Amino acid sequence: MMASSYNAKEEDGHQPGATGHVCAGTMTNKKPDNTAFKQQRLPAWQPILTAGTVLPAFFVIGLIFIPIGVGLFVTSNNIKEFEIDYTGVDMSSPCYNCSQSYSWNNTKSCTCSVPFSLDQPFESNVFMYYGLSNFYQNHRRYVKSRDDSQLNGDKTSLQSPSKECEPYRSSDKPIAPCGAIANSLFNDTLELYYIDPNGSRTAIPLVKKGIAWWTDKHVKFRNPSGNNNLTVVFQGTSKPVNWRKPVFELDPSDSDNNGFINEDFIVWMRTAALPTFRKLYRIIQKKPNNMTPTLPRGEYILEVTYNYPVRSFDGRKRMILSTISWMGGKNPFLGIAYITVGSVCFCLGLVLLSIHYRYGKRNNSADISS
Repeated sequence: MMASSYNAKEEDGHQPGATGHVCAGTMTNKKPDNTAFKQQRLPAWQPILTAGTVLPAFFVIGLIFIPIGVGLFVTSNNIKEFEIDYTGVDMSSPCYNCSQSYSWNNTKSCTCSVPFSLDQPFESNVFMYYGLSNFYQNHRRYVKSRDDSQLNGDKTSLQSPSKECEPYRSSDKPIAPCGAIANSLFNDTLELYYIDPNGSRTAIPLVKKGIAWWTDKHVKFRNPSGNNNLTVVFQGTSKPVNWRKPVFELDPSDSDNNGFINEDFIVWMRTAALPTFRKLYRIIQKKPNNMTPTLPRGEYILEVTYNYPVRSFDGRKRMILSTISWMGGKNPFLGIAYITVGSVCFCLGLVLLSIHYRYGKRNNSADISS
């Protein structure tokens, strides 16, 4: 048996005994190198799908996904949530007059009181959100209308904001913070009161710190350095067009929650992906070693300082009270998705099993006879 030798040069078109002299005008050979990678000779593995491997996979996926989905769905349903709309669209709404007369140019605030009742007590910590509808924070120009360098405390960007902030880049002076996102900051004030059986009102303490992401608070947002007096730091800048007060007066009583590191401002600057969204506003903390519910069942009043107009874009405003669990807030979608996928896989396994049981023996007998 003769052994054949392989010569890469012969495969490339080089003949034995060739002189190797190539004319200057001859084009070079562009054939890929004779390697396993370039010639696609790498070892590969291709699974052979049989009834013995496919059917157990469908059943295992179904048996795993269905219990997980049921657990997620039950956990989500155990989360208590209450939502109230205070837009004031209907004439019977307590906030109707505020919604009809208020605009960005108003200099005086409008207040309204919205009564509601809780049918069941809220245990543990309660999270208070504000929600907006028909507000497209995901619009491309809106999302880009900000200066992250300015928000990170860069003094050069403070005096010369990015052009992405136009038309909210400057008025008579550079605007801080600049951009459409900051200019549209949600500025309604929400206060919650519990109505005692004797008719007196008890204010519910609302915690305003700890509502922003840690990375946003300590990494992405910083006040300009050099002076602890923010009035001096932001000197030479002007407030956004729709703001009533400058950024250094967002919370003057707390230096750790003022300026660019104000947590209400940070929460708003994290744009939402959908036109209907909610953002964390306050936290109602449960008192330690206290067996009473954080929010007992009964009558409540939501006191609203109506500063944020939504009629111009047919929006709606709402307040949400919610507890949380280990999986976060109330969201039944994940549990339903797991149950659906698991059920589909289990049903497909049953269908394929019946097909295999009915036609598998016939195919095997036909292969034997042939």
